[in-house]
Amino acid sequence: MIFGIGTDICDVRRIRQSLARHGDRFAKKILSEAEFNTWQARSARWPERGVRYLASRFSAKEAFSKAIGLGMVWPMHWRQCEIAKLSSGKPTIVLHGELKEWFESRQLAAHVSLTDETDYAASFCVVEQI
Repeated sequence: MIFGIGTDICDVRRIRQSLARHGDRFAKKILSEAEFNTWQARSARWPERGVRYLASRFSAKEAFSKAIGLGMVWPMHWRQCEIAKLSSGKPTIVLHGELKEWFESRQLAAHVSLTDETDYAASFCVVEQI
């Protein structure tokens, strides 16, 4: 049974401006430790790819927060929601801490899709009760 659906579109230019204003602090607020390491590596090789990576993670976490019906309110927190990928390349959501406990106690499963283009990153998330 579907528990919730969320979607989000993020303007990559806004993320670029936030990075220019706040630097790594902005990325550290949004990204888990693993995501932050990936972001740093991508940014070092190709800065624009790093910006789009951050924008797509921002968008996916927003879509997830909408799908679970909480927005950015406890136990939902940017760093406790990680967007990873399976060996096949399929994106997946990995939860940590209190958010993971909250999610599992409700017997939920999440499915996420994300994409980015030059100016926009978009995400769609479906959460089901299993």
